[in-house]
Amino acid sequence: QVQLVESGGGFVQPGESLRLSCAASGFTFSLYVMSWYRQAPGKEREFVATIASSSRDTTYAESVKGRFTISRENGKNTVYLQMNNLKPEDTSVYYCRTRSGGRTYWGQGTQVTVSS
Repeated sequence: QVQLVESGGGFVQPGESLRLSCAASGFTFSLYVMSWYRQAPGKEREFVATIASSSRDTTYAESVKGRFTISRENGKNTVYLQMNNLKPEDTSVYYCRTRSGGRTYWGQGTQVTVSS
């Protein structure tokens, strides 16, 4: 079955960096688009970034453009989110997402807290 496991979250100060990872299994990872979403307390889950199967195409939310970078290693079935210059408004639970066979799959999420 499809499994997505995020890691790398933590507590950082404004301006610092974090790198999130999402390890995937149960499907042919290299064939599928992978995305990151986030959800802050009391808010709806929102799109952060997406990467095509070939890694050539990436798309970002305006709020993270220029600060976050999504990448993938198909040989390791892993997608990453490098987050630089973090801001307090980036505080959220970050989720990995893919769609396979007409279904949407989510990981369990990893908490990122940015505070001074």
